[in-house]
Amino acid sequence: MITIKSAREIETMARAGRIVHDTLQRMREIVRPGMTTEDLDAEAERFIRSHAGALPSFLGLYGFPKTLCVSIDEEIVHGIPSVNRVLKAGSLVSVDCGVCLEGLHADSATTIPVGEVSAEAQRLMDVTEASLAAGIAATIIGHHVGDIGHAVQTVAEAAGFGVVRELVGHGIGTRFHEEPQVPNFGKPKRGPALRTGMTIAIEPMITLGKPATKTLKDKWTVVTADGSLAAHFEHTVAITVDGPRILT
Repeated sequence: MITIKSAREIETMARAGRIVHDTLQRMREIVRPGMTTEDLDAEAERFIRSHAGALPSFLGLYGFPKTLCVSIDEEIVHGIPSVNRVLKAGSLVSVDCGVCLEGLHADSATTIPVGEVSAEAQRLMDVTEASLAAGIAATIIGHHVGDIGHAVQTVAEAAGFGVVRELVGHGIGTRFHEEPQVPNFGKPKRGPALRTGMTIAIEPMITLGKPATKTLKDKWTVVTADGSLAAHFEHTVAITVDGPRILT
């Protein structure tokens, strides 16, 4: 069931979203070659909990053991932070973060270059972020979920990149994952209609190669089947009479 949020609930989600935004900004500031993904996770948990009432949404969600999902290079999403995962210069590291505040969640992700990266890696990040912007721009009353996916897909595939099918965005609110599902592909005017008060997480997951995926033995980390680079950008968005409002 799709839930409609009150103005108060959206404001609370925006406060949670500001903490998510600031946490990801902190990750951008500290990422460097030689640190581990566990280093990132420990700092993110400390930072989130330094805000009164704020809790990491991911910690314990479906049994996930950490505050962040941290995914490197061919890892698309759900990488588990570890002292054994060391960041190397030239890599891409995707960081996904959620915060719960007063029973409401916000969710965002960004892909961060570790030092200097290749031109094709930079282009992948740029196009993925542009596809997110296109999806957000399509998030208006009168459109449907399919319009969002179509906008994302058009930008990514025009650049020659793959759009992951098996993983999608989602509604968000009192539960971290709510209806509707928000694919990064689709056709205009298909799927649920967008209404005032809906809150959704739009999250393009784009690959340098083919879009097929596989899940590693840890049963969490999803990687590109062909080993190509992946990028992931995400915002939580509220649908309002004035257009999309980015909450993160």
